[in-house]
Amino acid sequence: MSMHNRSLLSFVIALSVSACATTEHGSSVPTGKGPGLGEAPSAADIASVDISIPPSGSGLPPGAGDARAGAKVYAAKCQSCHGENGAGKPADPLVGGSGTLTSASPVRTVGSYWPYATTLFDYTRRAMPTTAPRSLTADEVYAVTAYILYLNGIIGETHTLNAQTLPQVRMPNRDGFIDYSNAR
Repeated sequence: MSMHNRSLLSFVIALSVSACATTEHGSSVPTGKGPGLGEAPSAADIASVDISIPPSGSGLPPGAGDARAGAKVYAAKCQSCHGENGAGKPADPLVGGSGTLTSASPVRTVGSYWPYATTLFDYTRRAMPTTAPRSLTADEVYAVTAYILYLNGIIGETHTLNAQTLPQVRMPNRDGFIDYSNAR
């Protein structure tokens, strides 16, 4: 074992030992006190990073956008990875694949595979563009979401997406998944 690995192991053991107390019988029990690193996050701290949007659309932010505005956002911030009109290269394509999921060569895109439009909004908001995640405004995310849905023939070019309309978009593969959330 290298000197670095031994030092790391010693540190981990020291943290473990300091987090526990020994009873008179030699068993370890948590003391309820951590190693004294950092502090508990506040509700505001958690809210600032808890931006996940479930399929229902609960928690969608204020804002709006349509495919016309989204085409401009896409050209400026998405096209370099996802190609012209969402065709892909170098990143995965966002458009196409309709009717291929049961074929020998399925093409999984937003239009052919994703079950909820809110998932597209959520992923785009949290992870795109890859060079600057979380840098898009809510209006930009609604707009680029509308543009991708438009390119897939799911909504019209002038359909405005917002917190009320986005959850109502019915994706072509909505029924292609099994909901195990209530299974016991």
